This record gives sequence, C-alpha cells and structure tokens, in this order.
Amino acid sequence: MSMPSRSRTGAGPLVAGTLIILAIGIAVVVLAIAGLTPGRVFDSFFPVGGQAPVTDRGHATRQLYDVVFYIAATIFLFVEGLIIFTAFRYRKKPGDDELPPQTHGNNLVEVIWTAIPLGIVLFLFLISWQTLNTVDAKAADGGTYVRAVAARFQWKFQYLDGPDGKDAKVVYEQLLPTGEGGGLILPVGEPVHITLSSPDVIHAFYVPKFLFKRDVVPGKLNAFDFTVDTPGTYRGQCAELCGEFHGAMVFEVNALSRGDYDAWFTAAVKKAQQSPPPAPSGGPVASGAPAPSGAPAPSGAPAPSGAPAAQAVQIEARNTAFTQTAVTAPANTPFAIHFKNDDAGIPHNVQVKDASGKVVVNPDVLTGPGETDYQVPALAPGTYPFDCIVHPNMTGTITVQ
Repeated sequence: MSMPSRSRTGAGPLVAGTLIILAIGIAVVVLAIAGLTPGRVFDSFFPVGGQAPVTDRGHATRQLYDVVFYIAATIFLFVEGLIIFTAFRYRKKPGDDELPPQTHGNNLVEVIWTAIPLGIVLFLFLISWQTLNTVDAKAADGGTYVRAVAARFQWKFQYLDGPDGKDAKVVYEQLLPTGEGGGLILPVGEPVHITLSSPDVIHAFYVPKFLFKRDVVPGKLNAFDFTVDTPGTYRGQCAELCGEFHGAMVFEVNALSRGDYDAWFTAAVKKAQQSPPPAPSGGPVASGAPAPSGAPAPSGAPAPSGAPAAQAVQIEARNTAFTQTAVTAPANTPFAIHFKNDDAGIPHNVQVKDASGKVVVNPDVLTGPGETDYQVPALAPGTYPFDCIVHPNMTGTITVQ
C-alpha cells in the first residue's frame, strides 16, 4: 500500500534554523581564530573597549552610556524576536489561500506604543540632564590650574598660579605634548581646572579614557574641571579637523601621585628658570655650557673653548615646516646644526635619529622667533632622519658623508 506524498513545506523552518546556526558557528570560529573572544566582542560595544574611565566625570558618562546601551539592546532583541516569531508562526501553509482577519485600529495598542516610547525618551532626557550637570559642575577651589593652548599644529600647557584670568600668571609652560618629559602632567586625586585657548581655528581637547571632549574656540575660554582617579599615561588628541596636519595634534596626559607630581613640577620650574631665553631672530646665537665629551650639547651650546669651529649645517623652520629637508654634513667629525625658528610663538627643535630609530641628538625646544646652535657628535657615514619633537610632521634627512 503506497503512502501519500508528504508536503515538504514543513521542512522550511528546519532548514532556515540550520543555516542560521551554521552561520553563527562559522562566525564564532572566524572570530576565535582572529583572537576575538566573546568578552572582547561584547566590550567593543562600549567606549574605549570596555575599559573603565579614569576621572570622576568619566564614571558619570559611562553610567549614562550603559543605561542607554542596555535600553537599546533590550528593544532591539524584543523587536527582532517578535519579527522572527511572527515570520515562523504566521508563515503561509498549504491551503492558506485567503488573508487572515485584519485589525483596523486598536485604541489600547496605539496608547501603549505611544506611551512606552514617550516614557523612555523622558527617562533618557532626565538622566542625560543629570549627567550633563555632573560633567559641567565646578570643582572646589584649589588644586591644579592649567591653560591648554591649541594652535596649528601643536599643543602646549601653561601651569597657572590660580584661576585663569587677567591676574593669572604662568608659572611653567610645557612645550612638549608627548614623549619623555613631555605631556600634560597632572596629580591624581585632586581637582584639576583646565581652560582652553586657541589663537587660530577651532580645535578640540579629547582624551578617550576621560570620556570627554570639548571644543577650543578662538576668542573664547572654555573651561572644565575633573579629578583623575587612576595613575597612568593616557592618549589625547585634537578631535576637530583643523588643517593639513590635524593628525599630528596629539598629546599625552601623565597622571602621577601627589609626591611624584610635586617632584616633577619643582624640577621643571627650576630648569625653566635656569634656561637662558632664546636670542631674537637675526641676533646673536644663544650660548650655554659646552656638551660633555662624546655627547650632544644642549640647546644653544657653543663648541668647547680652544676647539676648532665645527662646520655648521643650516636648518630653518617656517610655517610649521622645515625649509631644508635634505642637508649634508661631514662624517666622523663633530658639527653644528645652526637652527633658525621663524614661527613666532611656536616651539620647534631638530631631533636627529640613526637608521635604527635611536635618538642621536634631542636638543631643547626653541620658541620662535630665534636661532641657536645644536652641537652634534661625530657620526659615521649614512643617512640620518630628523624631525621636530613637537610637530612630528616636520621631517627631513641629514646625509653624512
């Protein structure tokens, strides 16, 4: 006795479910091979890869983000679940030749789908307002006062003796935005008061681990306060397109314990007071102590007394660029780099490296206009790249032969 043929329509959901599971399995394997664990994938939905913020205001911002994310995720899963359920539950079956009964208007349903989104929006408005007030709240007087100056294409940080204003005096000016001895140095666990200034175009102060960004507007002093709660070094950058070398406007924030901060600040102020001011453009070259034997001299150091004058290599900075990008120097004998900075109020220097990237000469920064001599020890024949430590986009090469 033959059996009636069986409809294959019922196998559709099984095939679809199998394909979905197979696709998910393949995706999991590919991610695992790439080193992406489920935890890392989940953390990628959160700021800075799920890492904890490092300021008191950052914690408030992260809490707001978490609430918004979980509300959005819940709505997404609920809606997608209803779509999948509806697609399988009410799929067309053999014999379904007519449309099911249609519902035209339902006051209760319309009230529900209006009231729920309205309630969510009002709730998000309330918690966003509270977080905004927390982030913009003024900290108690005292602590550290810094004016961050953003100019194309550099950052510099001026440490003040009190709140920024007409009576504020600059105690120390940090000209190096990154690297050893550079960056915005701050104490941990104490209020920090930042004001932002720009002499040219709009920039933005942005530190991802702070979960904070604020524009630097010409002619206006924007201000904000925060307290760093975790020691460490944190990357910062300009987050507003400001010109050709926008990508070079990066800086570091180094958060130190109070003791380490005090030691750094005292040493930095003392060094700044001991450094002679640069000579004006076209004036005599600045001078200082000679360099120790076999080591490069500090900014402006002349050749040792009694030694023959070293051959000078001319390098000039103008409009945030080196006017000479390829120069030559003698091999196996000391020489000098006569450096002229024509950019008024902008710091530059000439940092020389060897082929392996090791720094051969890293002199002090010279704020223009001014000029000085950098003493260079004897170098073996070869090509040595140089750049400005403040503006990495300023590059060139010295051919030693």
